[in-house]
Amino acid sequence: MRALSAGLSLVLTAALVTPVSAAVRDDTRYVDPLIGSAGGGNTYPGAVRPFGMISWSPTSTRGDQTNTGAANGYAYDVTRVRGFSLTHVNGAGCHPGAAGDVPIMPHAGAITSSPTADTGDQVYASDFTHADEIAEPGRYRVGLKSGATADLSVTTRAGIGEFTFPAEGSLLFRVSNSLNGSEDAEVTIDPVANTVSGSVLTGAFCGRRANGGVNNQKTYYRLYFTASFDRPIAAYGTWVNSELRPGTTTASGGEGYLTGNARAGKGSGGYVSFADNKVTTRVGISYTSAEAAERNLAAEIPKRATVAQIAEEARKAWAKQLRAVEVDGGTADERTIFYTALYHTFLQPNVISDAGRELRYGNFSGWDQYRAQTQLLALLAPGVASTYAQSLLDIARKNGGVWDRWVHITGPTHVMTGDPSAPAIAGMYAMGATDFDVRAAYDSLLHQATVPHPDGLSDKGCPGQCEGQRPNLAEHLRLGYAPHDTCHCWGGAAETLEDAVADHALADLAARLGLPSEELRKRAGWWRNTFNPATGHQQARRADGSWVTPFNPASDQGFAQGSSATYTWMVPHDAQGLAEAMGGKDIAAARLDAFFHRPDGSWATGGDPLRYDPTNEPGIHTPWLYNELGRPHQTQETVRAMAKLVYRTGPNGLPGNDDLGTMSAWYVFAALGLYPRTPSSAELHVSSPMFPKARIAQRGITILAPGAPGIHVDDIRWNGRRQTTPWLPEQFVQRGGVLRVSTATR
Repeated sequence: MRALSAGLSLVLTAALVTPVSAAVRDDTRYVDPLIGSAGGGNTYPGAVRPFGMISWSPTSTRGDQTNTGAANGYAYDVTRVRGFSLTHVNGAGCHPGAAGDVPIMPHAGAITSSPTADTGDQVYASDFTHADEIAEPGRYRVGLKSGATADLSVTTRAGIGEFTFPAEGSLLFRVSNSLNGSEDAEVTIDPVANTVSGSVLTGAFCGRRANGGVNNQKTYYRLYFTASFDRPIAAYGTWVNSELRPGTTTASGGEGYLTGNARAGKGSGGYVSFADNKVTTRVGISYTSAEAAERNLAAEIPKRATVAQIAEEARKAWAKQLRAVEVDGGTADERTIFYTALYHTFLQPNVISDAGRELRYGNFSGWDQYRAQTQLLALLAPGVASTYAQSLLDIARKNGGVWDRWVHITGPTHVMTGDPSAPAIAGMYAMGATDFDVRAAYDSLLHQATVPHPDGLSDKGCPGQCEGQRPNLAEHLRLGYAPHDTCHCWGGAAETLEDAVADHALADLAARLGLPSEELRKRAGWWRNTFNPATGHQQARRADGSWVTPFNPASDQGFAQGSSATYTWMVPHDAQGLAEAMGGKDIAAARLDAFFHRPDGSWATGGDPLRYDPTNEPGIHTPWLYNELGRPHQTQETVRAMAKLVYRTGPNGLPGNDDLGTMSAWYVFAALGLYPRTPSSAELHVSSPMFPKARIAQRGITILAPGAPGIHVDDIRWNGRRQTTPWLPEQFVQRGGVLRVSTATR
């Protein structure tokens, strides 16, 4: 097998520079699923289809059943695997993270002890090398040092895997071994029907912080699975904790949710052995019932299907999805970075409904996604985004009308801060995702923003997973800011800024619905109440009006995953007002210069709390703020610098957690030379496109960039008419047409 490593670029170079006709265009050749699998990107390389429920991918191990080396179960630098799990969430940062349910391990050798008792993964795991690993859109293959191999592909709700062994072999079903552990699990082996089925009750995304150290059971979900084989089961058994039980057909028991010794050696599972050295396994999953898992398998993978057939269908599905944006020109590496970013953008949201049922999506990393991913999704796939918006409304209704900041499957986790559903819904609607009950969504979000909820006075889960979604709303409304000492939130200043963005989004949505609200517009300006003129920065305030001191702009006191230096710029909806508060556009521009550059003049690329951090979301809009200050050439320089410096090919190719496609969506926007002016608007900032031509067929948009990849924009014309501002009106998204951005040559 060949590796998807540095050699990949050399192998593909000839193909990449050859134009492909639109009729047969297949950009899957440029996708490297291993990008972001190291350096904290937390992507996964396994088999998945666009927006798929199932994602069959390896679970690595650092020598125990709880430490995989990465939040999402796969770390590129960990070359030992303990199974291939059926579910994943792309790029989430919490460790332990989410999903990684039902690892299935091909074991070469006899089953002589409980796999759960192998707490050091010395026996029932295997090393591998990346030279024996191939990751492609919709397919994953690896050869293990044990001599076993796995070749995996998937549909939306089912998977097919071909496993080989050097002699006789077994498949281990580690049903309790989800990434976070499990509340309960059960497995049933039917040697007559030739099946293994079961389920796992798991959840607790981000660990045990929610609800004051007790797992938030609202995040629990049960995943059901059923697997069948094309070879008869020759031997079988189960295990519970350290007890191996050969010849038994049922077992149950969870691991708990802690890490390390408290969880090691606990859990249940089952194994099936075969007299042949090769077996094809078909597996279906469901979040609703065992019967639904069986129906999903029957509906999506025929009994006589092969991995190659399903993989070819998966490749075609990805080729169709990636045609959402067709770029021409560029180098092999540039296309690989671009189309892999587009691939990561389309990994979520994830289908949660069964085959034949009304389509619904789950998983919402709101604090991250509303800044880039949801808008790009709506621009490129408005139908998907509309169903996503309706799904989030339905989830909120089931959650007592509360829109949670971070939804795993359908469960509220309370992770992060602010009210990101408001800008996400408003932004998707503005971008053209309108086929959902928008009035009901607006009414519900407005209620959340104006009527205090009892959870808003809770400190459960704080910081990081504060229970209240508009924490201590009554005080916030009374004071015009979130008081740091009584807000029951993760940082009063951060909460104030996030809610100002959310209120602006609701005001935008209200206007689109013919319900203008001066009150919401006023509240959108409350960012001024935490801007301290004496320091020139956003700063936390107490309920008595005093500033939280001592103050240091490098500190995160009052903020969430970022410093005051970063959050001070988080006023995308009122950049002009922020510049005024700083003393004028020239002063604001000089401050931006210092924010993006180190003292020696080099670009800041992370690690300094006083400067731009491209690895996390609060400041990722700031490169475009120069446009608002009348210095578009600096937006062009800054966007291109960040795109080139922190996005690369290879496993370390992402600057930070992909956060359900957010960092990847940022790159797609940057490469197209566009970015939302505010999270809730379809106005688009313009910078310099990285490719000479790009086409968004569904929206009738063509972007031409003579002189690309030149950096400095000389002229912007939409349908031949010169644009006098460095941003485009919303009509561009609504009507489409030809955007011509002339840039200077290199």
